[in-house]
Amino acid sequence: MNIRNIAIIAHVDHGKTTLVDKMLMASKLFKEHQQVGELIMDNNDLERERGITILAKNVSVNWKGTKINIIDTPGHADFGGEVERVLNMTDGVLLLVDAFEGPMPQTRFVLQKALNLGLKPIVVINKVDKPNCRPEEVQEAIFDLMFSLHATEEQLDFVTVYGSARENWMSDDWKVRTNDISVLMDSIVKNIPAPKPNEGTPQMLISSLDYSAYLGRIAIGRVHRGTLKPGMEISVVSRDGSMYKTRIKELNVFEGLGRAKADEVKAGEICALVGLDKFEIGDSICDPESPEPLDPIAVDEPTMSMLFTINNSPFYGKEGKFVTSRHIKERLDKELEKNLALRVEETDSADAWNVFGRGVLHLSVLIETMRREGYELQVGQPKVIIKEIAGEKHEPVEELTIDLPKEMSGKAIELVTQRRGELKSMETKGDRVHLEFIIPSRGIIGLRNNMLTATSGEAVMAHRFIEFQPWKGTIEKRQNGSLIAMESGTAYAYAIDKLQDRGKFFIFPQEEVYMGQVVGENNRDGDITVNVTKSKKLTNMRASGSDDKVKLTPPIVFSLEEALEYIQGDEYVEVTPKSIRLRKIFLQEHERKRLSKQA
Repeated sequence: MNIRNIAIIAHVDHGKTTLVDKMLMASKLFKEHQQVGELIMDNNDLERERGITILAKNVSVNWKGTKINIIDTPGHADFGGEVERVLNMTDGVLLLVDAFEGPMPQTRFVLQKALNLGLKPIVVINKVDKPNCRPEEVQEAIFDLMFSLHATEEQLDFVTVYGSARENWMSDDWKVRTNDISVLMDSIVKNIPAPKPNEGTPQMLISSLDYSAYLGRIAIGRVHRGTLKPGMEISVVSRDGSMYKTRIKELNVFEGLGRAKADEVKAGEICALVGLDKFEIGDSICDPESPEPLDPIAVDEPTMSMLFTINNSPFYGKEGKFVTSRHIKERLDKELEKNLALRVEETDSADAWNVFGRGVLHLSVLIETMRREGYELQVGQPKVIIKEIAGEKHEPVEELTIDLPKEMSGKAIELVTQRRGELKSMETKGDRVHLEFIIPSRGIIGLRNNMLTATSGEAVMAHRFIEFQPWKGTIEKRQNGSLIAMESGTAYAYAIDKLQDRGKFFIFPQEEVYMGQVVGENNRDGDITVNVTKSKKLTNMRASGSDDKVKLTPPIVFSLEEALEYIQGDEYVEVTPKSIRLRKIFLQEHERKRLSKQA
């Protein structure tokens, strides 16, 4: 069959989605007059705002009579579940690497998965138009990386293409600039193997899901063996071995950014099945008489958990549409269907659930999606998963890399070592330093804020999970206590002004607050309650100096991830469609005091 199935893998911000745009343009998918814009595949609002790919997506292009199915994968290790489920649909990968930065830890994570599946790589060294780029050194670093990941001789004999996706050119030699990316497209057709014909009873593994308001859930996967046709009888075998028989109502194949109906789909093609009732990712489509299921997708386990609970603050229900425990439970169950790396556990309370994921970013994207859909909820402090192995406490450990200017490396090393990090290597790249550490996952929570403050925003951090190692000991957390609102009401500039010497504030004047809400950070350790709702009493007397204008320091405004990393164990982040607030779990001061005495 004249088909090539490839996935594009790269570290965050190395130009992956831009390259997919150029591949779509090169294949004349759009008409001359069409205004398409950039980052076509990142069609989710969150992806566009953050500039990262969160969901793996399929698209197909036609190049000189060959159909190329492209899967755009996320570059973040937190979304590894997305990568793991789509790699088994492909025969090869494009490994995209920045010509200056070289292979990064999260490139390693996805590349390891691809090599283990025996996929053939093509290396694309992107951004060679950058000043201070070093393509030859990067190519050697990629070879060393593949060798260390136990790549086969065939995989190590990879083709390298150089160029700039943004400038729309690719070449065999980085010093020779061409006019388009046809070198890359030809290289895919030549070097990525075509799917082998595989006759026999039908077999397909469901690797992805889609949903349509008209058609319901749609199963997406690659036909492993045999031929599928609309109307034919099949059996769906789930992970636990249970099965049921059904018929395929409609078959679609990918064409451009959309799908087209097909009369039959042979082994090696990626297709979408419409009309199946009950199925999950990892289930197999088999012959109804003699079913032979494929191995389900193996997914790495979660490393972090958070408590999700209903919003029970005094402001609940004012901004959201979905506020009850039933709404939140249904939404989490719906997410479990397609988010393979997620786990949800019941707790003693009917209103709270422990949600397990790959990291703070993985879980915060779920929370952000929920709040945009109109949900209100409260989330507890992120906690790493602790395992007991051979009677000893073990915790997840990660590889952390930091790129920053030379003169700031001392501050970075000091910050990481305070959090039980160990420096493994230090390498100079131009006027910047590349540091590599091994650090417990606990140490990474809240580190990004401190690191950016200490390095004036210059540090570029990336991390990936390695393994569970013995417990590293206690890690010092946030030293400063919280400023807590004493009573409910409107915050006044007059009151905030008088309290500015106590700490930094998180609220604006005229903002509504409630008793027990965290309105700022204390300059010292320990929490204190403050009255931010006190207004200036008006009198008919005037005194010089008393009517001066109030000068307030602008408040700190947290993003969702920053808020989750900032809170302490006795605090929640209250998330509604319009607001992110911090609060104490117990709003009454006497309850907090009683608990602290018991502790």
